[in-house]
Amino acid sequence: MSTTQEATATVPAGLAADAKATAREWIDANMDRLSEWHRHIWELAEPAWREYRSAAWYVERLRAEGFEVEEGSGGMPTAFKAEWTQGSGGPVLLTYAEYDAVPGNCQAASTEETPRDGLSAFAPGHTDPHSALGISTLAGLLGTKHAMEVHGIAGTLRYTGEPAEKVQGSKVVHGLRGYYDGVDAIVSFHPFYMLPLCNTARWDTQCGSYYSKVYSFICDEPETWQLSANPNSPIPASHSAARAPGANVALMQMYTSSRVMQDAMLPSFGGWSLSDAILGSGQATADNLPARVAQIQYSWRCPTLEMAEHVLAVLDRNAEHAAAMAHCRVETAWVARNRPGITNHVLAQALYNNLEQVGAPIYNDDAVAAAREIQSGLGIEPMDKPFLDECESLISPQDAETALREHLAPWQKNWTSDDYVEMTHYAPTVRFYISRPALKPAPGKGAYPGWVMNALGGIPAAIDPTIEVAGKTIAGTFVDMLTSPELLASAAQEFKQRKAEDPTEALLPADFMPPTGLAWPDYSPADGVGFAAGAGERTWHPQAL
Repeated sequence: MSTTQEATATVPAGLAADAKATAREWIDANMDRLSEWHRHIWELAEPAWREYRSAAWYVERLRAEGFEVEEGSGGMPTAFKAEWTQGSGGPVLLTYAEYDAVPGNCQAASTEETPRDGLSAFAPGHTDPHSALGISTLAGLLGTKHAMEVHGIAGTLRYTGEPAEKVQGSKVVHGLRGYYDGVDAIVSFHPFYMLPLCNTARWDTQCGSYYSKVYSFICDEPETWQLSANPNSPIPASHSAARAPGANVALMQMYTSSRVMQDAMLPSFGGWSLSDAILGSGQATADNLPARVAQIQYSWRCPTLEMAEHVLAVLDRNAEHAAAMAHCRVETAWVARNRPGITNHVLAQALYNNLEQVGAPIYNDDAVAAAREIQSGLGIEPMDKPFLDECESLISPQDAETALREHLAPWQKNWTSDDYVEMTHYAPTVRFYISRPALKPAPGKGAYPGWVMNALGGIPAAIDPTIEVAGKTIAGTFVDMLTSPELLASAAQEFKQRKAEDPTEALLPADFMPPTGLAWPDYSPADGVGFAAGAGERTWHPQAL
């Protein structure tokens, strides 16, 4: 720990309450700006590893607010680290922004299904939305900074830009590079709606392991496929090698064998999952030449590392044999390899105490009107209270844990995945959720289409309450950490004990770099690159790499 005790041993009575009030007042006074900032990031909607404009916006904003900012932190082009210090000897507190969007989910901030202007439905969009995640934590950060300045509180605020959460790519790198070293506490936030984790903090059940790996099949010498090729042929073997299977065949062998074997990889319980994505690596070929390279990404979520390693063994074996069958070689590249998270009850309770002081999101008349308009357009009788009751109510971490455990096997310690788990191995960390707007289902109508929640994430009246509540909760928790050495000492003691119980080391080498140069989707309508819509047609323009 830092010398927190020395800096805060003589904290005046009532300082924490006054500082919290000051931080909340700053957020109230700046909600219009925060809403505009959110909408800007929401409209940019850049996908993983390609969040150039979003990251640049954060860098510029943080410098304007007085932070020292390192661009491209950890060697990642769209990451950053920002830091601001007042006084000496205070604690070092960290929170972070995410800002990557999801390809194929373009939705306007509208009450009907329609893509954003100039784009097709296949362009990226914010689904979670990470746009609100980043602006919420920024609100808490700047509110805390203002309170520290007004009340003369010593400490350091560290803020990291974490790209590519959708492939869980950056936090393992920041951790390996030391960006979480020396931190006394971390607050991790995500907008969320999934019962019972709504307006609460995680208690015992943290997110589990996540592995993501790219397999590249490369056909180096297709001409050597034919063992008896005639060297005197008028058509050289290097050109008449269409009979060589090539990289596409290797990829399809990998794809089909892994799909067929998925049920045999692990027992069908524990909430594990496996997904795949074929990367667009320039596979168009000229004339009768075989494909030279083909790439497929596999990502899997598992409650335990043992389960994750078993899936890895099957995929590696499949790739080796698929390559051999198709006269190719295979190269692999890790995207992410994360450990399950470590909980911290001390920080979870401290944060929830602040959430109780702030209260759950409340939706005003404009938000209700937008929700009712969506319902009407879907043939649903508009409801007087269209938002789910759980969105506007709190649930304690302990009660949320009890409700969650009813759906999990007794042996299962972790559930779903997010790369905040890597942070939990470096410093005491609390993970909390504030509800994103979600509508009540109508009897007999089934689930709402996916675009509805995406649209609500961009409509200011609907998403601003999430930003306000999360920002105030973070600021209040940070003030407690800055003014209570006992709180941080207790959190540090618990962290030490839990790390002793789970001493798992990082799963990737210290010099690991994510494969940012692969053919990740890159949509830039301003440059004429990406998905564009015109004349009622959907057209695709290849990405520029």
